[in-house]
Amino acid sequence: MWKRTVTLEALNAMTAGNMTGLLDIRFVFLGEDRLEATMPVDSRTHQPFGLLHGGASVVLAETLGSVAGYLCTEGDQNVVGLEVNANHMRSVRSGVVRGICRALHTGRRHQVWQIDIVDEQGALCCTARLTTAVI
Repeated sequence: MWKRTVTLEALNAMTAGNMTGLLDIRFVFLGEDRLEATMPVDSRTHQPFGLLHGGASVVLAETLGSVAGYLCTEGDQNVVGLEVNANHMRSVRSGVVRGICRALHTGRRHQVWQIDIVDEQGALCCTARLTTAVI
């Protein structure tokens, strides 16, 4: 599925100096059909009531979908997000969440990505869908 050759180390190097790095999002798995990353649930990602902020979950989801989308392009092509939606099912107070990104559609002009975010016990906390445009 991937058209670009990349390592987890190279993906993680891209996070320096941007929101991905500020939230300590780490790419941890690149398989044949999915990309995974983790994010800590701590003071950087909490909302004022001590729970994982829904916006932080969306940052994790959009990061995964955008990077996966880029990996499905070639040459000077890139992707930009067109629409993201997220449903939050379960709160998380601490630990680490894992985002699991899979393609629903990888066309020439648009892509649709499904990103599920689970807690350390594997319970689904958030499910998101990202639509990207290939430019």
